[in-house]
Amino acid sequence: MRPDTPAENVDHNAEAARLERSAGLYPEDTESLLLQAAAHRELAGDRPGATALYDSLLQSPADLENPHLVRALKASNLWEYDHEAEARAIIAGVREASPRHPAPWLIVAESLESHDELEAAEETFTEGLRLLIGDADAPPQSTHPLLYGRHRVRRMLGAAHDEWDMLADTLHSSSVSLDELHDPKRIWSLGSDNPAELEAEIARLRAELGAYREALSRPFPVAVLHWPATELGELVSAYPTLAVEYPSHEEHLATIEESLRELAASGTPNLGIVTGTVPSYEAFAASEGTSPGDVALLPQYATTLAARGRAVAWPPERGGACWCGVGRVYEECHGAQ
Repeated sequence: MRPDTPAENVDHNAEAARLERSAGLYPEDTESLLLQAAAHRELAGDRPGATALYDSLLQSPADLENPHLVRALKASNLWEYDHEAEARAIIAGVREASPRHPAPWLIVAESLESHDELEAAEETFTEGLRLLIGDADAPPQSTHPLLYGRHRVRRMLGAAHDEWDMLADTLHSSSVSLDELHDPKRIWSLGSDNPAELEAEIARLRAELGAYREALSRPFPVAVLHWPATELGELVSAYPTLAVEYPSHEEHLATIEESLRELAASGTPNLGIVTGTVPSYEAFAASEGTSPGDVALLPQYATTLAARGRAVAWPPERGGACWCGVGRVYEECHGAQ
């Protein structure tokens, strides 16, 4: 659940500095950009620098989108460089606050787990799941890592499977089962002289590492640009040359869904939608030294919004609201076909 960071061949200090500069240029995205910068500071070994970024967010006068996540990340980082007492206090505060987002629960539970606090980690995973999914048979995608983490910790503790463990088994899609991935004894096979056992363990580790990298180091999504009706009307009125690209709002929405379905059918992963505004687009055009009426600028604008963490995943989760913003369930709106 860490913010997106490229996995390899990155100068993390340079990337952190770039993101910090971007935060100054795009104040509306400060939280997302500084969280990514802090992640790079951690990867570079500059843990005090990461703490300073977390503190700057927490002390900001602006309201944070997810303050509990910032606190959880700060606690995890502090514990890694011998500030255990402060980290424990923050973790206790996050748990007491009962955040309604899975990310803070995952960060603090994994922090406890990594320091061999397995019972406390299991309690934290359970608290988060009880709050966020209750008795739901189909938990949201965002809560799946909590189910997997709880399964892992309970496997380490030798606890018998319960309903949530079985649910985690059902949701897990890898060819290697969770019981295998989370088997405490599998590490013993690494000391084996049997090539077949070593090969099997390597395959399991690769599967686990692949899933972990996919979760933590996703590339920016292939993003399609969406204009709400009022914004599109203002855009086309101010820049008539774009009317060819956007003959009507209804056609614009239909084109978005059609484009995304074609990309999905071709096997393109990690699709998303970014929502534009006229002031933001004009500011982007000015930064590029180009007229906002230039049609070629539109995909660049979409890519920039995605890089700033503004993309929303497509398709929405089952039962979720449609991306078009009318308030209807996706399956009953643009996902109806």
